[in-house]
Amino acid sequence: MERESVHVTLWQDEASAATVPRVLLVHGTMSWGTDSFRGQRPLADRFRLELMDRRGFGESPDIERSDYEVDAEDIVELLGAGAHLVGHSYGAAGAMIAAARRPEAIQSLTLIEPSALRVAEEHPAVGAALVRIRAAFGEQRAPMSPEEYLRYSTEGYGLPVPEFTPQLLRATASAMAERVAWDAEIPLAPLLLAGFPKLVVNGTWEGAHPEYRAFIGEALMACGEFIADRIGARHARIMGADHAPHQEQPASVNRLLAEVWT
Repeated sequence: MERESVHVTLWQDEASAATVPRVLLVHGTMSWGTDSFRGQRPLADRFRLELMDRRGFGESPDIERSDYEVDAEDIVELLGAGAHLVGHSYGAAGAMIAAARRPEAIQSLTLIEPSALRVAEEHPAVGAALVRIRAAFGEQRAPMSPEEYLRYSTEGYGLPVPEFTPQLLRATASAMAERVAWDAEIPLAPLLLAGFPKLVVNGTWEGAHPEYRAFIGEALMACGEFIADRIGARHARIMGADHAPHQEQPASVNRLLAEVWT
């Protein structure tokens, strides 16, 4: 039976030509397209922005368990004849798999704070983080509600607790059950061999809560640098940002994106 398609929001300035470059953006966990990439809205005056909602998030269909492999299948389908591809955090895992499967459809690949830590496990900082994360996920905890999980994953790391909207609570519930991206096995060799432009973006994490930076921030920075080296990508660090540089410093990230897309 044919499965229901994912939801895609189109941002394109009415004054822009129909032939402007096409961009597919894939959000991370506990978010959705228009929430994650709201800071990129100004780029719609020069580019056709297509914001995918991963299954279980935004306006896309429910899924029993969110999965980066399923995301990759959806991305491959949405690429069509070709597009620039951007993935943030969890969304970067699906984007990398899709790009490895259909390099001929990729006009450029941008990974923002990719969380596929396993591919960089040989790096000491990443390997140590994976030991911590695997141990934390292996602990037996009392079941949490989405509201409790949101508090647990924000207050504990000095982050503000967001408003508990229905959309955010659904995204949190989906995130709580998803297949973990940090343990994803992703082939990097096809991405190195591919001829399209590649960019990896990380925050510098200098303003993050010390425990947040120690638990995951150092590893994400090392992972981003490792992936950039292994796939032949430019690596950019965004001052004043941590895990969401495209939200925290949108002007700086938008300049980089515009360069890659043109």
